Amino acid sequence: MVICGLKLTHDGAIALIDSGKLIFSYEIEKLANKPRYSAFSISLLEVEEIFREHGYTTSQVDHWVIDGWDNWNPVSNSTQNPAPDYYLQLKIDEDRYHKINKLASYGHYVKKGEDIWKGEFLMSEDKKFQFTSYKHVTGHIAGAYCTSPFAKRSEDSYILVWDGGMPPQLFYKKGSDAKVLNLGDLFPLMGSIYIEFAHMFEPFNTYRKDLSIAGKVMAYIACGHKDTWILGKYREIYLNLIKPTVSLQMNEDICAIITSRFVKEVAKFQKFHQIDPRDILTTFHAFMQELLLEKLGEIVENHPNFAKNLCYSGGCALNIKWNSKIRESGIFERIWIPPFPNDSGSALGAACCEMVAKEGIHHLDWNVYKGPPVKNSFLQKNEFRVSACSIEELALLIYEQNEPIVMINGQAELGPRALGNRSILAPANNPKMKEILNDVKGRESYRPVAPICLEEDAPGVFEPGSPDPFMLFEHRVRGDWRERVPAICHLDNSARLQTVNESENEVIYALLKAYKKLSGIPLLCNTSANFKGKGFFPDVESVMNWGKVNFIWSEGLLFSKNFVLSVC
Repeated sequence: MVICGLKLTHDGAIALIDSGKLIFSYEIEKLANKPRYSAFSISLLEVEEIFREHGYTTSQVDHWVIDGWDNWNPVSNSTQNPAPDYYLQLKIDEDRYHKINKLASYGHYVKKGEDIWKGEFLMSEDKKFQFTSYKHVTGHIAGAYCTSPFAKRSEDSYILVWDGGMPPQLFYKKGSDAKVLNLGDLFPLMGSIYIEFAHMFEPFNTYRKDLSIAGKVMAYIACGHKDTWILGKYREIYLNLIKPTVSLQMNEDICAIITSRFVKEVAKFQKFHQIDPRDILTTFHAFMQELLLEKLGEIVENHPNFAKNLCYSGGCALNIKWNSKIRESGIFERIWIPPFPNDSGSALGAACCEMVAKEGIHHLDWNVYKGPPVKNSFLQKNEFRVSACSIEELALLIYEQNEPIVMINGQAELGPRALGNRSILAPANNPKMKEILNDVKGRESYRPVAPICLEEDAPGVFEPGSPDPFMLFEHRVRGDWRERVPAICHLDNSARLQTVNESENEVIYALLKAYKKLSGIPLLCNTSANFKGKGFFPDVESVMNWGKVNFIWSEGLLFSKNFVLSVC
C-alpha cells in the first residue's frame, strides 16, 4: 500500500510510505532555498516530478493523507466564540487549485474517551481530490512511536506530545495494538509559552515573535542564573492561577488563559523588582523543567505496571536541556525523540497514521537521510575551480586550512538539524572558530556551535557522551577537553552533541576518522549550511552564491576559490 502524507500549513512537507517503508520525506523549506517554516507551496505537477525521482508516480498512491489543522486563536477565538471558516489551497499547476475547506482538528486538548485514530475521509471543494485527515496531535503520536525502537520490538510506550498550540499531553500505546490510552495533560501551559514568555523581556522583546526565538532562548539562558527566590515566585503565581480551575472541565481555552496570565504576572513581578531579565529567563527555564519532571514522575508512579519507555514529540521536544533532564531523571528506562519532533515531521506522521489504521503496521522502516538529494546543477563561476577530492584529502584540507568548509552530500536530513549532509564543518580546536561561524551565519555571539563526533570517542570527550545521532540532548564537555576543543563549548560548558557511527553516515564517519588520525581530535564543529532564515542549501550553486566559504565538498568533488590553495 502506497501512502502519501501532506502538511499544508507552516512547516509544509510531503512524505511517501510504501508497505511500511519510508521512501522520502521532503520539507518545503529544503527545496530551492525556500524560507524556514514555509507552507506547502509546490504544485501537484512538481509533486509528480519528486515521485519520478524515486521511481513512483502519483497514480500509484492508494491513500492521500493531510495533517489536521484549524485556525483556533487563543487571543480572538474560544470554543464559545469559534473561529471563522477558512480554507487551504493545494496547487494543481500555475493556474488551478484544489480548495480544501475542512481538515481534522489540531487536537489542542484531547478529551478522555476521544478516538485519536478516527480519521476523517474528506475531499476538496471541487470533489476531485480525496484524502483522509487525522488530528495534528495524532500525527505527532504516530510519527514518534512508529519510528521508535519500541515499535520495532512491539513494546508499549508512553507518548508525550507538547506542541505550540497545546499543553503537554501524555498517552500510552500498547505495542502492536492501535489502542492509545489518554492519560491527560501534565499541566495547563501551552507549548508556545517558551516564545510568549521570552518575548516580554530583553533582548527578545525587540525580536519578531516567531518560532526561531525558542532556540535562541535555549542558548541565551546560559548568560543568567537560576534564582531560588524567583523560582518560588513562579510556583506561587502558577498555583494561584490553577487553583480556581480544580472544579472545571479543563480545555484549550482555560489552558490559553492560564498561559497568558502567567506570562503577564511574571512580567509585572520583574518590572516591580527590576530583576535582571537574564535571571528571569534562566529561572523560567528551570521552573518549567521542574514542573515537567514532577508531573511526569507522578503519572508514571501511578502506573507501576506500565513499560517505562517514553516517546516524546512536538516542538518542545527540541529543547535539549529538558530532554536531557528527563533522560537523567530515572523516571523512564528509555527515551526516544525522533529527529523531526516539531512540525517538520507532520507529513510523515500523517502517513504513519494511515499506515497504522489501514495496514496495521506500527513500525516504519526509515532512516534520517531521506530528504531531497543534491541537485546536480552548479555554476561554472570564474572564482571557483573544481577537482576530485577524496575523504582523506578533505580531512587534510580541513586540518591544514583551519577554516570552515561546506558539505553538500547525498540526501538531506529530515528535521531541523544539519547532521552532516547539509553542514558547515570546521576545526574545533581553533578558539576563534565559534566567533567565525556565528559571523558567517549572522547569528548572535552567545549562540553555541555543535560538535559532530565519532560515536566510539564521545564518552571520553563528553559527559555522558552516549550515542546521540540527532543532536537532541545536552552533554557536558569534560574538563581536560575544554581547552582542546573550545569552539564547541557553550558558555556553560555544555554541547549539543551529534555522534556518528559507520552505519549511520559512512562518509562523515570516514572524514572524522581521517581527521582524528591527523589531529588527534575525533570531532569537528557542525552547523547548518543555509541562507539565513531559509532551509538547507539544495545544491553547490547556492553555496557559491552565498559566498561565505572558500571550500565546498559535494559527492567527491571539491569546489575551491581560485585565490586559495587546496590539497586536492
